[in-house]
Amino acid sequence: MHWHGRSAAMVTRRILLAGGAMGLLAGVGLKILPTTAAEDAVTLPAPALDEQPGQKTSEVAVLAGGCFWGVQGVFQHVKGVTNAVSGYAGGEKTTAEYEVVSTGRTGHAESVQITYDPRAISYGRLLQVYFSVAHDPTQLNRQGPDTGTQYRSAIFPRDSEQAKIAQAYIAQLDAAHAFHGKIVTKIEPDRPFFPAEDYHQDFLTLHPTYPYIVFNDLPKIEALKRVFPDLYRAQPVLVANAGKSS
Repeated sequence: MHWHGRSAAMVTRRILLAGGAMGLLAGVGLKILPTTAAEDAVTLPAPALDEQPGQKTSEVAVLAGGCFWGVQGVFQHVKGVTNAVSGYAGGEKTTAEYEVVSTGRTGHAESVQITYDPRAISYGRLLQVYFSVAHDPTQLNRQGPDTGTQYRSAIFPRDSEQAKIAQAYIAQLDAAHAFHGKIVTKIEPDRPFFPAEDYHQDFLTLHPTYPYIVFNDLPKIEALKRVFPDLYRAQPVLVANAGKSS
């Protein structure tokens, strides 16, 4: 992996945010247990409204929930997902670049485009994973150590059916008081997705010892394994291998 210019600096800054927090805790004699965050994962009911299996063998979902490294990493471990690409959604093509998106003024959110086999997993089940372990949908314009509209919780439905399922599920979870706070996830239809730079792809798998990944994202994988053992797969599907036979 090669980083250049401001992209490298911004990625490094994100890593240091978590690294600094871990260092402070260690400095006062507290044992660091990153996986304890997985214990806070929420076990949610399945969506009452979901898509019905049809003739299609491939569908796409686009979700945003903070830094795309962790969201991509989670869905790469979900059975039925055939590809998960980090990128940007919510803004224009001309501003779909990490350096520009990081200003928080483009309308983009760091997002993940998930390609999946609807015969193996439904859109609703993907949303169940998204709300349960991939991020905290009650945090407004932030996620963990990252702040700004580019880290907002957002669903970018590809059609009216996805929008209807997402709206119904949010209403279902709010009515059940599934979280301590109100869900702030935005539903933003008709917004294109733009893949992120190569150095962002498969980041969690390629850099599992980076402080940011250890502190913020690996616990999400542990939570997926614990909360959804029927959906978890140990071997992630990587962008580099998408479309290749295993």
